[in-house]
Amino acid sequence: MKYRRSRRQSVKYLLAAGTFVALAGMLINPRDLLGAKAPDDPCQSAVKSKVTLSRDRLAQLLTVSEGDRKDKVRSILKEPYCTLAIEVRSGVKSDREAYPLAFDPQTWLIVLYEGNEYRGYAFSFRKS
Repeated sequence: MKYRRSRRQSVKYLLAAGTFVALAGMLINPRDLLGAKAPDDPCQSAVKSKVTLSRDRLAQLLTVSEGDRKDKVRSILKEPYCTLAIEVRSGVKSDREAYPLAFDPQTWLIVLYEGNEYRGYAFSFRKS
């Protein structure tokens, strides 16, 4: 009987410790611990500070298929806040364009192009 109680008790402690570690992992940002900071300004072109992206234009972007022409996307989104250069695949010229959301300026839409083709988008959540 005594063996079973101690085993049950150790399972409870193990579950409690695991829960604590999981919560700590969700709350702690490893970049803060290591001293790595995200760049303050990732833009590599002139910033157009008045540019923001509305909900309507964001919704229109969702109708564009991957592989469509860059011109089609740009006709919807208009001029970007700034551009970000990146090499996604070796030997393929890739460009990213950033658009802060008008309804949440700390969130940016990042649009990826390879050459003249639209390749997709992602959201970037910036800390203030």
